[in-house]
Amino acid sequence: MSPIIAEIIGTAILMLFGSGVVANVILNNTKGFGSGWIVITWGWGMGVFVAVFAMGQFSGAHINPAVTVGLAVAGLFEWGMVFPYILAQILGAFIGSSLVWFAYKDHFKETSDPGTKLAVFSTAPAIRNYPSNFITEAIATFILVYGVLYITSPGFMNADGEMLTAIVINGQEVGFGLGALSALPVALLVLGIGLALGGPTGYAINPARDLGPRIAHAILPIPEKGSSDWAYSWIPVAAPVVGAALAAGLYIII
Repeated sequence: MSPIIAEIIGTAILMLFGSGVVANVILNNTKGFGSGWIVITWGWGMGVFVAVFAMGQFSGAHINPAVTVGLAVAGLFEWGMVFPYILAQILGAFIGSSLVWFAYKDHFKETSDPGTKLAVFSTAPAIRNYPSNFITEAIATFILVYGVLYITSPGFMNADGEMLTAIVINGQEVGFGLGALSALPVALLVLGIGLALGGPTGYAINPARDLGPRIAHAILPIPEKGSSDWAYSWIPVAAPVVGAALAAGLYIII
């Protein structure tokens, strides 16, 4: 499979779970209505798990522009592929959130509050304070990318301080690293971030996760949907990139 197609599919899977669990919890007359923050954070974590496990073998399953940028800054990903990956991730997020809208169309009609409808697609702060919101998203993404850089490390250090990515056994090269199994610790990392740092801003920690669905919200014929809140939209795009770059910088230094 093409890495670009894999990023589209992977990010769509992420949003199908993520937007889906939010819709199930906050839209009126769903089976999961009012089930709370724990359910939402678990849904997002499972979305990460399935997306990374399924697509990691084809593209690395970044499913997040912040991860892509962080890996590139750390020298673990080609800069020439950054822009195509980001476009694929935004498109995948748009597709995934749109599928959630199709699945929950009747419940969007039953829900009157425009802010609740927008929350299915994109994040919004609990207290709107742009500097604080920016810092919160940067911190949360820093933890995400810094963890990912070590969880998905391609090898280990030998006694001479050299990174070994493979050894030869019986004439065959055997690689190190978690491979698809990295899906589980990355999913748990996202779950932990949601539980610990998700309260102030809804933990976008992913520019595509917020921008693609926000575009979908603006385009889809959602009844009485209200504003797409473009005034806030730059926070979940810019702050995660800053947090990712800082995480990569620390990774390089240490």
